Amino acid sequence: MSSPEGTPHQPVLLTEVLELLVTDKHGRYVDCTLGMGGHTAALLQALSPSGKVLSLDADPEAVAIAGNRLSAYKGAVTIVRSNFRDVGAVMDHQGFAPAAGALLDLGLSSYQLDKGTRGLSFSTEAPLDMRLDPAQSVTAADILNEWPEEDLEKMLEEAGERNARRLARAIGTRRSQFPFKTTRDLNDIAARYAGRGRLDPATLLFMALRMAVNKDLENLSEALAALKTRILPGGRIGVISFQSLEDRVVKQTFRAWKQEGGWTIITPKPLIPSPEETAQNPRARSAKLRVVERQQPQGGVR
Repeated sequence: MSSPEGTPHQPVLLTEVLELLVTDKHGRYVDCTLGMGGHTAALLQALSPSGKVLSLDADPEAVAIAGNRLSAYKGAVTIVRSNFRDVGAVMDHQGFAPAAGALLDLGLSSYQLDKGTRGLSFSTEAPLDMRLDPAQSVTAADILNEWPEEDLEKMLEEAGERNARRLARAIGTRRSQFPFKTTRDLNDIAARYAGRGRLDPATLLFMALRMAVNKDLENLSEALAALKTRILPGGRIGVISFQSLEDRVVKQTFRAWKQEGGWTIITPKPLIPSPEETAQNPRARSAKLRVVERQQPQGGVR
């Protein structure tokens, strides 16, 4: 698949997702993060004619683009514009609970990054928006210009920024004279005050802001809690994360489910892209896939 601008769209860890997630080719599956539709299309191709897929996305552009691409699967796929935190309510409303499996791909699509109009990438100058759902009220500029410095420092520390305090103070000083408006403003201050390392100085600042704007960690926890009670015995949940904060939530959640009983961790260590995949798609290099399976009741009766 390609984006409207021609940028290749490559679903991450696609082979691994299909091998580990599809346990019933006649079943119902939920793609909680539709994006450009790559994983949804692959799931539909892997299922029998009686299999169904329910796909969600909060981004109206993603829903429109993917909906057009998946038009050939009319009747087999249901697309709903909704944040994945509401997956439980959407599954109930669409009659998709319980399902045979669910997938969450927590990465941004190449289309969202390359389009550059929402300020998601530090490589393109754009307004500091970062909302995946334009219906949300808080933007990245709002956070930068209004949050107390101590809250900014905490946000940056949690993202792994080594110079969190210095950077938060610099943001506070700058905004008192010149409010943050564009990604260039953010790049300039990151270049001067953020920690140095293998990554671009702006990387962690942009990531922390995007996660704060879209409430990524809270939404992930809510989605997993909802899916836990809506997956059939023998069914699986797979999560692809791209940074340590999200991966930690998934890891700890799956471990807790295992300890409570009723769930088996299929991937004791997360699966990562092969060298061949990362060579073809460098944006996949930080991806990690974790999969958990709901155990069958004693006797194997559903």
